[in-house]
Amino acid sequence: LVDGAVKNLISTLAWSGIEFDEGPHKEKGKFGPYTQSKRLSIYQEHTNLLINNGNAYPCFYSKERLNTIEEKDIPSDIITEYDRRYRDLKIDEMFDRMEHENHVIRLKVPSDGSISINDQIRGDIDFDLSLIQDQIIIKSDGYPTYHLASVIDDHLMKISHVIRGVEWIPSLPKHSLLYQSFGWELPKFIHLPLLLNEDKSKLSKRQGDVAVEDYINNGYLKDALLNFVSLLGWHGSDDKEFYSMDELLDNFSIDRVKSSGAVFNIQKLKWFNQHYIKNSSDSQLLNSSKKYLPNDWDVTEAMISLIKDSIETLSDIKSKLSIFFLYSADINQNIINNCFDDTIFTLLNEFIIQIEDKKTIMSDDFKSIINKIKSNYNITSNVWKPIRITLTGNEIGPDLSKTVEILGPSECVNRIKLFVSNHGH
Repeated sequence: LVDGAVKNLISTLAWSGIEFDEGPHKEKGKFGPYTQSKRLSIYQEHTNLLINNGNAYPCFYSKERLNTIEEKDIPSDIITEYDRRYRDLKIDEMFDRMEHENHVIRLKVPSDGSISINDQIRGDIDFDLSLIQDQIIIKSDGYPTYHLASVIDDHLMKISHVIRGVEWIPSLPKHSLLYQSFGWELPKFIHLPLLLNEDKSKLSKRQGDVAVEDYINNGYLKDALLNFVSLLGWHGSDDKEFYSMDELLDNFSIDRVKSSGAVFNIQKLKWFNQHYIKNSSDSQLLNSSKKYLPNDWDVTEAMISLIKDSIETLSDIKSKLSIFFLYSADINQNIINNCFDDTIFTLLNEFIIQIEDKKTIMSDDFKSIINKIKSNYNITSNVWKPIRITLTGNEIGPDLSKTVEILGPSECVNRIKLFVSNHGH
């Protein structure tokens, strides 16, 4: 690992619940150290082996030449061709000059022929060696390139399968040649399909969120994300959509991974997320939602239970719960004209009389009281929508009787009085 990736790796592991056997987050391990900065001597030792067996060579860069390359923006293939003149230096001269001259180390790549490498998803892939440059494996600062470090680390750490994105296929011959140069057996290579935007372009930060942290911050549940992502480019042996982590471990197989890119459909992710929200316990959901809610809101599990079926992400929860904590009687007059008549205001005033001395009002009691008032005053119009508007300021919302039960008599009376006063009755 490059040093900067360690922190991200550890946080991602902790979040996902996927546990590595060993790594930089473990106190003990058989194959450490795990960061490149602590493995430089290992890379240098193996690079010297490549030079000694004739499979690598140094290219010497004076400051003047570096300046020329930068100023004239010389294409890399021209630079590589120029550097190949160092391929045939005697080994003693190479090591002598490496002591006091700026240099990089390049792998010797055959100038003709082809190489065939197996990918577990795509089968054998052929590469024309004449199109592959002598790649740099050690940079001028002494650090390895990804190509060298990954090959050495994977071999020494006994990695059996290298699983990475399809965009790394062009590097496959470089890595295969490195394995051959060391005389090592190749691991099994698996190149996963790209994640694509709806327009089939590659998923990228320029077009939206791509990091796990972005989706977590936007209110997506871990189980929903894991389930959704696991089905991008893979499917089980049946048409099942929802998998627990244990089920994914039991059912996953490389031979069911697709070779074509998988579209990252945000609406499908929301559908998964809504499913997991609905199936979360009220206490779990309340705990997960706290970061999205004002500290002074005394949210209860009853409130969560009432609104959870209507939210797609946890970031929606504040707006859905606002009916219990934020109220305004300033309703558009067109709504008042369309939904309210004198009988509605009669019902509202009578409702106040019926509940203002109560300490609680259960949902069934609320319905009984309203129906009794309707009967006593011979009210035949639809009263439920006007009552909802009066009590919540909204035309639609969760179950009204449960909403009233949670608000309680005192809050209902206060809101009705404010509404009636505000609208001239």
